[in-house]
Amino acid sequence: MPDKKFSILLVEDEENLQEALKLNLEMEGYSITSAYDGAEALQAVDKEYFNMIILDVMLPELDGIAVLETIRLKDPDIPVLILSARNSSADRVLGLKKGADDYLTKPFNLEELLLRVSKLIRKSERLSIKQPLEDVFVFGPNQIDFKSLQAFTKSGERITLTKKEIMLLKLLIENRNEVVTREKILQAVWGYNVYPTTRTIDNFILNFRKYFEADSRNPQYFHSARGIGYKFMLP
Repeated sequence: MPDKKFSILLVEDEENLQEALKLNLEMEGYSITSAYDGAEALQAVDKEYFNMIILDVMLPELDGIAVLETIRLKDPDIPVLILSARNSSADRVLGLKKGADDYLTKPFNLEELLLRVSKLIRKSERLSIKQPLEDVFVFGPNQIDFKSLQAFTKSGERITLTKKEIMLLKLLIENRNEVVTREKILQAVWGYNVYPTTRTIDNFILNFRKYFEADSRNPQYFHSARGIGYKFMLP
């Protein structure tokens, strides 16, 4: 049972399942807010902070994917677990691509759901204690000024960065030493309407290595996790 009350928004229109999940989650020590359709879910998110969201896909008014897209425009970090009767790989990929952290198909094992919830709650707690970045971030001989969109490279050259470069740098540095998935980068930097190719993100990382790495072929700071995403590390 959690030492403190973590709050979960449970979005499920099937009343019996809603009540059963609510009861079991409350027995685990979580504070549960119920929503029975997409519009109600978005109203709840506007009014209250939640540590995570459990979101059914098949909802009246507004389906779960549309709800997820709207939530991600406002909050790219809150953990979201999707529940869905759709179990095809295409549906799972769509849910993850739109910003879900995890995807569980119905019918599911209650113990497995509780384990996944516990994992996402721990993620939420880690996010809550992250320190916001200062306007100027220094690493090695490099310096980035997020406010002025400028940086000093490894050679001391002053360069102007694009807004997208700044957004990606900030995302990677805020999540230092952790892999940031391509999906999360797409949500946070490019939004939902325009998806660049993987190569586009690779080119951004290559540019960062040219700017800030002593040896771009053996990077200290900007690392690729093959097939997953990218990571900023402080040696």
